[in-house]
Amino acid sequence: MAEKRTLLIPSLLDDWFPLLQYAFASEQWDPVLLTEDDPQLAELGLRHFHNELCYPVFLVAGQVLSALRSGNYDSARTGVLFGQAGDECRGSCGIRLMRRVLDGLGYEQVALLSLNVRGIDRDTGLPITPSMVRRALAAAVWGDTLALLRNQTRPYEAVPGTAEALWRQWMDTLGQDLAQDRNLFRRELLARCREMAASFRAVETVPRPAQKVAVVGEIYTKYCRLGNWNLERYLAAEPCEIAVGGITWYALYYMDTHMLKGSAPLRRVYRLLFRYLSGIQREMIAILREAGYTALPPLPELKRQAEGYAPLRVTVADGWLIAAEINGWARLGYRKVLCIQPFACLPGHIFGKGQYAALQRKLPQARLVSVDYDASTGPGTVQSRIRMLLDERLEDPHG
Repeated sequence: MAEKRTLLIPSLLDDWFPLLQYAFASEQWDPVLLTEDDPQLAELGLRHFHNELCYPVFLVAGQVLSALRSGNYDSARTGVLFGQAGDECRGSCGIRLMRRVLDGLGYEQVALLSLNVRGIDRDTGLPITPSMVRRALAAAVWGDTLALLRNQTRPYEAVPGTAEALWRQWMDTLGQDLAQDRNLFRRELLARCREMAASFRAVETVPRPAQKVAVVGEIYTKYCRLGNWNLERYLAAEPCEIAVGGITWYALYYMDTHMLKGSAPLRRVYRLLFRYLSGIQREMIAILREAGYTALPPLPELKRQAEGYAPLRVTVADGWLIAAEINGWARLGYRKVLCIQPFACLPGHIFGKGQYAALQRKLPQARLVSVDYDASTGPGTVQSRIRMLLDERLEDPHG
């Protein structure tokens, strides 16, 4: 049997990649998560990429180049996984630009693998197998459950650090499940969700004032601490009860908006996956609510609620999902909303940021503040906008 090769995975889904990495493990590849989160990595990326590209491209490139320069990896036995949305996302061309950079720096042997479901860059595409899909779906549901439980427990824990420690403990347990292909079918998967909810419910808490703040926006800055400069840690220290929509909502949004695109077989696959995952998501949400926790409605219901608030025909990038999440979280009492995106993300600025003014008029009981992240922006600029949101007193909508 050939020796396994190392598959480097740049940061993106911080609360999910510790589990999702098992979806990419195979007889050929051994996944390794890149976790370096120094914002100066963007400067390394900027040395080799045109500055008109989006901020996440510089960060991903910086992480990859830093890892290869460390000497910890044999370039002849190393690959890099690139996620590609495949629509109008400017980052979708990053893998081809990265190939040119690596070749110029003497890393011709490093393989670049594209993770996408649109059939782009087929010569570098990572084969998607049924076992990979099964593990990825379980990791997404478990990751959503754990992130929501931790974020809503942490502000009120009697012993600081308890929720984070419990999150890590569950990550280890569920990682073993995924590594051994155990508890991945619907009944066992949801049983794990009930166990998680019960364990967080048992954490000792104390009454404590905490602001409820929702975070929405472009996928990289929304889910990656490197892209949002450790926004979660900053908000948690305030303290805030943080609400972030899970990756199952994003996956279902992507399926919903792409079910009419592509070949007939691909559309059938999307419909089947949508039906299966939306059913599991509905049961996951019911488990969380029964345990006293809050979650956005299932994606189909969230979309119905967004009628009149979101342009539902806009399916580019995060499209109507951003407005739907803002409306959904505001309905659940998270009336302060941080809308974040990376600078130079054209779809994010047009189809995301372009909705905020209209949404603010339609949701007068909420307050929306937009924050851009970029290599040329100082932390003071970003933090001042966040403080503007946190320091504002909102009127009680109930009088």
